[in-house]
Parts: sequence; C-alpha cells; structure tokens
Amino acid sequence: THRRTTKAAKKVPENVDEVLTEAFLREAYIIRDHGIPEALRVNTDQTQIIYQQGTKTSWDTKNSKQVPVVGHDEKRAFTLVPSISASGTLLPMQAIFGGKTPASCPSPKAPFYDDAITYGTRLLPSKTDTYWSTHETMHDLVDNVVAPYFEQTKEELGLSHEQYSLWKIDCWSVHKSREFLDWMAAHHENIIVLFIPGNCT
Repeated sequence: THRRTTKAAKKVPENVDEVLTEAFLREAYIIRDHGIPEALRVNTDQTQIIYQQGTKTSWDTKNSKQVPVVGHDEKRAFTLVPSISASGTLLPMQAIFGGKTPASCPSPKAPFYDDAITYGTRLLPSKTDTYWSTHETMHDLVDNVVAPYFEQTKEELGLSHEQYSLWKIDCWSVHKSREFLDWMAAHHENIIVLFIPGNCT
C-alpha cells in the first residue's frame, strides 16, 4: 500500500554481493564439516510489535486541515523473538516487555494467555526501561527454547549429544558482545553461533 516515508532506508554495504557470498560459503563450510542436518539449523530474529499499529496517512475530505487517525501517537510496544529451523519447525516464541517485574507482562487473565503458555511462549519483563533483548533474556531464550529444541531433535534423529547445531542471529550488540559469546561457549559448546552480516537483514 502507499505509505508516507518516515526515515531513510538502511544502506546495505557497497560490496553487498561479496559480503553475502562470503556469508553463504562460511555457512556451507560449517554445515559440511560438522554434518549439520537442516533440522539442527535455526534462525532467530527480533521484531518490534506495536500494540496499536497506526498510520500517518488516511482517507478524508479533500483539502481537510485535520485528519484524525487511530494509533497515530501510539508508542507502546514489545519485542517478539521468533525462531524457525531450516526444516520448517517453528520454535516457541519469546516476548519481551518493558518493565522491572512480571506485572509488565500480559495478565494470566488475558484472552488466549493459556494458549500462549501451552505453545511454550516465554513472556518476560526486560527488567530495564526498554523492551529490547538483554543478556538475561537471551540466556532465557537459549536455555529454554533453542537448546532444548536442539537436544530433542538430536534424540529424534538418533544423533549424539555431541552433534553440533547451527544458530543464526543478527549483529545486535548483545549478540556480538564478548560476555554473551563467552557464556555460549561455556554453557552451550555444541551450538555454533553464526552472524548474519550487518545491514543485510
């Protein structure tokens, strides 16, 4: 649909073809050398979900000076963290809400809350003033979603616990921090972390 622009688009690297080719070959090399099946390759991303999605354009009488629209000043949002395997399996999602306590998350009395929990959805407060992923929420994601999926899948495929898995994530500062990567190496040494090149998502 026709939308009024609000910001400049992200600029891809000037050598984007070279960057993506190198990323493709790196991933192919890891898959080949460690014999990683598609079910053990997972891609995770984070996306902002605005509670009341609005728009900055609408229909009204021609030459109208004021055009009201629902959601124009809505800024409340949360982060949804979906993960999917190369074999097409959708893993349980994580949702992160700005706030210091579980009271910031949806109430157990909310519609479809029980369904979300049954599907394994993780509802977490960020424990900060934002709704962005943190080290703590990433640890929760790996410990309670990504790693259990890998381990269950290995059992189903009859593979060793030592079998490597591949986890693709973007270049978010938390992901690339030495603190997080050291934690992954110490607690999940059989999960290989592969970064999608910056400004290429």
